[in-house]
Amino acid sequence: MTEVHSPPRVRGWTRFVTARPRLSLLAALVLTVLAVLAGSGVADRLGSGGWEDPDAQSTYATKALEREFPDSQPNLLLLVDSGRASVDDPAVAAEASRLAERLAGEKGVVGVGSYWQSKAPALRAEDGHEALIAARVTGDETTMGETLDRIAPSYRGTHGPVEVKVGGIVAVRHEMQTIIQEDLTRAEIIALPVTLVLLVMVFGSAVAALLPLGIGIVAILGTNAVLSGLARFTDVSLFAMNLTTALGLGLAIDYALFIVRRFREELAGGAEPPTAIATTLRTAGRTVLFSALTVAVSLAAMLLFPQYFLRSFAYAGTAVVLLAAAAALILLPAALLLLGHRVDSLDLRRLLRRARPARQPVEAVSGGTDSGEDEGQRGTASDREAGTAWARTATLVMRRAPFFALATTAVLVLLGLPFLGVRFGTADDRQLPSSAESHVVQQHIRDGFPGSPGGGLEVLAEGRATPEQYAAYKERVAALPHVVRVDGPLVNGDSAYFTVLPEGEPVDDAAQRLVGDLRATEAPFDTKVTGAAAVLVDSKHAIAEQLPWAAAFVAIVTLFLVFLLTGSVLIPVQAVLLNALSLTAMFGAIVWVFQDGHLSGPLGFTSTGSIETTLPVLMFCVAFGLSMDYGVFLLSRIKEEYDRGGTSHALEAVGDGGHERAVRLGLQRTGGLITAAAVILAVVMVAIGTSRVTNTKMLGLGIALAVLMDAMVVRSLLVPAIMRLTGKATWWAPAPLRRFHARFGLSEGEPAPAAESHRERDTVGARS
Repeated sequence: MTEVHSPPRVRGWTRFVTARPRLSLLAALVLTVLAVLAGSGVADRLGSGGWEDPDAQSTYATKALEREFPDSQPNLLLLVDSGRASVDDPAVAAEASRLAERLAGEKGVVGVGSYWQSKAPALRAEDGHEALIAARVTGDETTMGETLDRIAPSYRGTHGPVEVKVGGIVAVRHEMQTIIQEDLTRAEIIALPVTLVLLVMVFGSAVAALLPLGIGIVAILGTNAVLSGLARFTDVSLFAMNLTTALGLGLAIDYALFIVRRFREELAGGAEPPTAIATTLRTAGRTVLFSALTVAVSLAAMLLFPQYFLRSFAYAGTAVVLLAAAAALILLPAALLLLGHRVDSLDLRRLLRRARPARQPVEAVSGGTDSGEDEGQRGTASDREAGTAWARTATLVMRRAPFFALATTAVLVLLGLPFLGVRFGTADDRQLPSSAESHVVQQHIRDGFPGSPGGGLEVLAEGRATPEQYAAYKERVAALPHVVRVDGPLVNGDSAYFTVLPEGEPVDDAAQRLVGDLRATEAPFDTKVTGAAAVLVDSKHAIAEQLPWAAAFVAIVTLFLVFLLTGSVLIPVQAVLLNALSLTAMFGAIVWVFQDGHLSGPLGFTSTGSIETTLPVLMFCVAFGLSMDYGVFLLSRIKEEYDRGGTSHALEAVGDGGHERAVRLGLQRTGGLITAAAVILAVVMVAIGTSRVTNTKMLGLGIALAVLMDAMVVRSLLVPAIMRLTGKATWWAPAPLRRFHARFGLSEGEPAPAAESHRERDTVGARS
């Protein structure tokens, strides 16, 4: 076995990680316990909003109205159902008035109004059997939730001749928070045992399978601590808890999977545990670190957007990815060093082999030389190179490279076509299950009340004005297209506001055009427009303004990192383009399923006819990072095999054989492993996708689809086909960049010694 020398930095890292493995594991145990304590109750400190631009005109107007006209911004609604009687029945009116009076006396509740007080038609159902009591709960999201918990039980249910249901924005957000916490617990219960079964199938050994799962559990507990700490300094979306937990678990398992697999491969090749650890950290370990950086870069791009829904994913996601990598690179090597050859203990496959006739040995499902059997049992190098399904797949794809490249690209583009019809909207109560109380209340309002209460636009007027000036402005607004009615003004000092009711749905195209018309209407005072349609317009503008910068940031940094890995100019461009192409199926599916409502019955959600504006950005950043994750693992192994084949001039002497051999070996030794890792991560995401909240369901299922498409289609078919078509040019770089890479590059494998290089050249030449 040829000794491979690691660079000083890697040797230093190896000594640091393995010097006192027992102490490292003990310290990790203490930190994990502290993480459990720090992360307890984290969901109560997270917010359920964050979709709006905090610097937008609509946000300013909303806050000003809340401050100056609290009655104009109710967030708590009591739906009063009078049964067969009319809401104007004296007994019904008396009971409803009593409830409204009692609600006005509750601490933390202001601006109470009702149909029975104002006789406003918008607060009375068209059939005359339902009406509304509206109020505003004050405070931040935590305080509002506590107030709702305190008062809601005493109002919900039967009160004499009426039945009361609790709704409104504050009820929707609070119910969403409760459901997300319950769904996350259920997802973890589903994902962990299924993941363990898959890991046993990959490794055979129960001990080896438990190691990645243990690292994943550490990542989950660390994730909660990270979210808890971030929530003390900045707003963090509750949705970040689901996705970052899934990322922490999935990536920790993926990273541990690659580390354990490479360690077992080295042991099977005859290395002693300390040497195997050193080689593992030099190769797979460095790739894991590099991969974590690419995922973190993709997530960090969301910092460029103003919405805290996206920014919180950047904070939490980046921290969790680095946490997962740290757990895999620090804790896992210590555990492997202590276990040594016992990592292959409790090999469950041996039980199966005893129960059936002996057969020719094959590689483990991971696709590498890591089955835990010794070199003689696994067959010759030639058998391993050409006799596996992955080697045959690579050979077939490269033999028919133009066909596979064109066909795969065409299919991916076709799957993405539905996204051309995307319609953006805002998140509302329909994110919740149809049986959720707050959803029921809002649906009754949509279906049975005139003018969709709460769906209008508010115009805040600031500056001193006369009644005549207000009246003239009101007339100009009423004359605008798609305006049904203008109410107001209500005046408070130098401020006033108008309510404008648009035609159609609150956030449809007509309502969004009306926002622009209102902002362009001349007035003798300053005007600011808010409301659901205005928030949507401002959110779309903020995303469109920052999206090119975010895309450029991800692309440029990814190009640079992949260049550091490969030393090639062409491979980084291929990686970015193929990564983007791998996401088309996800974007097409979310429109076809969640916007258009196909499969809404089996999947159990209510389609709103639109996609929340920030979700495609979030899904792109997450899925692009994960796709790059698998791309790094494949490219690093191909690069290692290419470097092991000898110098570039030697390969040129024998044609493209060395290049194609590197691609074939790279896919053979990582293809099955990448697929297994993708399936495990997809299981975690599908578990998240079982959520009863539609946006969480969309995130989980969409990202699971993207991960599987990337691993099973792009990495297995498109990458080898494209690399075959580009041939030796794949590895080209101008001389200055070659020198830069030689000094700063992060390629996984070290060049093979001279004797080994000559042997590889002879083999390649004979095959050519």
